[in-house]
Amino acid sequence: MIAFFRQNKLLTFAAVFVAIQVLLAIFAPIVSPHDPFVQVMVQRMKGPNALNWLGTDQLGRDVFARILYGYRTSLLTCLAAVVMALLAGGSLGMLAAYYRGWFDRIVMRFMDVLFAFPIMLLAIAVIAVLGPNMWSAAIAIAIVYTPIFARLLRGPALVICESEYVLGAKAIGAGDMRIIFLHLLPNIASVALVQTSLLLSAAILVEASLSFLGLGAQPPVPSLGLMLSEGRNFLLLSPWPAVFAGFAILFLSFGFNLLGDALRDTLDPRLRGRD
Repeated sequence: MIAFFRQNKLLTFAAVFVAIQVLLAIFAPIVSPHDPFVQVMVQRMKGPNALNWLGTDQLGRDVFARILYGYRTSLLTCLAAVVMALLAGGSLGMLAAYYRGWFDRIVMRFMDVLFAFPIMLLAIAVIAVLGPNMWSAAIAIAIVYTPIFARLLRGPALVICESEYVLGAKAIGAGDMRIIFLHLLPNIASVALVQTSLLLSAAILVEASLSFLGLGAQPPVPSLGLMLSEGRNFLLLSPWPAVFAGFAILFLSFGFNLLGDALRDTLDPRLRGRD
């Protein structure tokens, strides 16, 4: 195990970088020096100091505490969205590759329809129906990313369905679900894992954009995009909330993107061993 991490330094760095941010989100009540909801009006728009490490916002709330809880909001929303997209899109992609015929054509044409809509426009349309809140944003992002998983996993699944061991399993009478779960799914798990990490990075930016527009988590729930939106009105008086919230979004998205790239380089045999 130690040798593996020594050989994959980029993967190790990315995993540690992401793990630190995830742990900060999980243990936010312990790490945070202040309550993110408490307003201290006499401490409004203060810069970083010994009491408030990253300063305070326009309502006197501690920026560091709100960023830690904003990590929670972003990670929970994006993780729920990507998992839903993976389950829905991955299942449709595998089934389309396995059964082919009319089922494949119907599913993939429906995915093409979803692909035709711009990501933000489709997400805003979904939220307009469901109402603006954190879980509506998660569902909207899941719908946006479902066709990505479907098309991505359908490709390798088509190749695996034509492999000798799958044809042999069909010849001896193995059931469809047995073949899908024991032969098809394990062989595309690495592709799904890499894409999940990469889409988590993109989902963080989409969630932050929706929150910035007021369509994600609603006040007073701490949200990185919402902090950025609120802080932009006070950039000349106190830029700290917007600046630090922007850096938090950057670090979170960068971490998952780096992790996805490192996983792809490690798991893809065509890239293994390249400098």
